[in-house]
Amino acid sequence: MDIQIPSQTVIGAAVDPLADPLTQSFDLVARQDKTESEVKALRSDVDEVKARLDRMGRAAVRPVIGEGSGEPSAEVKGFVDGYLRRGRETEVKSISGAVAKDGGYAVPREIDAMIASELKDISPIRAIAQVVQVGTSGYRKLVTTGGTASGWVGETGARPETDTPEFAEIAPPTGELYANPAASQSMLDDAAFDLEAWLASEIAMEFARAEGAAFVKGNGINQPRGFLSAPTSMAGDAVRTFGTLQYIGSGDADGFDAAPEARLIDLVHTMKAGHRQGASWVMNSATLSEVRKLKTTDGAFLWQPGLIEGQPDRLLGYPVVEAEDMPDVGAGAFPIAFGNFRAGYLIAERSATQILRDPFTNKPFVHFYATKRVGGQVLDSSAIKLLKIEA
Repeated sequence: MDIQIPSQTVIGAAVDPLADPLTQSFDLVARQDKTESEVKALRSDVDEVKARLDRMGRAAVRPVIGEGSGEPSAEVKGFVDGYLRRGRETEVKSISGAVAKDGGYAVPREIDAMIASELKDISPIRAIAQVVQVGTSGYRKLVTTGGTASGWVGETGARPETDTPEFAEIAPPTGELYANPAASQSMLDDAAFDLEAWLASEIAMEFARAEGAAFVKGNGINQPRGFLSAPTSMAGDAVRTFGTLQYIGSGDADGFDAAPEARLIDLVHTMKAGHRQGASWVMNSATLSEVRKLKTTDGAFLWQPGLIEGQPDRLLGYPVVEAEDMPDVGAGAFPIAFGNFRAGYLIAERSATQILRDPFTNKPFVHFYATKRVGGQVLDSSAIKLLKIEA
């Protein structure tokens, strides 16, 4: 009778019980070493794949420099590596034929797009206003102050002449906006230093800080005229002078009265229904902190937080935009604006940003003096309403 001797399994391998024990030990150790090396190799492959995915993810959220392959274009390479890093103007001239007659060189459109993208993200009024790109600083636009008249007639009736609409000319005051970030030469010599992304971020942050204040309260002298600098009146749209913003009082000389929700509702409905589509509230964080505490007579909060990530908070159903340059609640101030800024405020800018490399002023740092012409003005005064703190 044949006797079957069962085999033993150790770490997934069949072991012969009749084999030499010393040989079995060596075999098991060899198999364990092989298994561990395979696991290490697999982990290394997984880590490499994760690193590639991380790099792809970072590239996906960054504006593409260059076209097609995602590699920097020859113009960007010459501008960044030749001019910005090493100060060689010949590379910029040979690629684009640029001449530094304005005190600097126009940045390539790829880098300018990065600056514009970040500006839109961090400049509150720019994100909701109408922005036009112009070739000169003398931009003008005609706006109708009254619609073309019309009438009803029969099929064969005469068509009398209708009234001609009236026009008003808009010429936004402009000024030169500048930023002057600095980097050490050792940073520029470091190939791992992402110069174009750093420069776009620094310029955008400084531009956003300066233009954010100008779009709200700029006086129009060598800078945009902010919407709070426009003349104001309590008169309605039908009788108010073009270019004058309408406001309503808060009902209290120092803040809100006993029924603040009624004042805010009145402010919303002073605006035409067509403009209310796309309208937003604009206020600073100090004012928003008071508004968030306001309740209706039945105890419900007027302010509603965004329910989805990225969705703005809402007040009476309209999104709230925080602009820190808006004034605080105080006697005679205009702390809250409500309007369709896409129709109500115009930003006119010359698209090309100029950069001058300056390695001499503050050695051992290299300054990048960036300039851009920007203008702004109220476009349609019936599209923006204000709340004034007064009795």
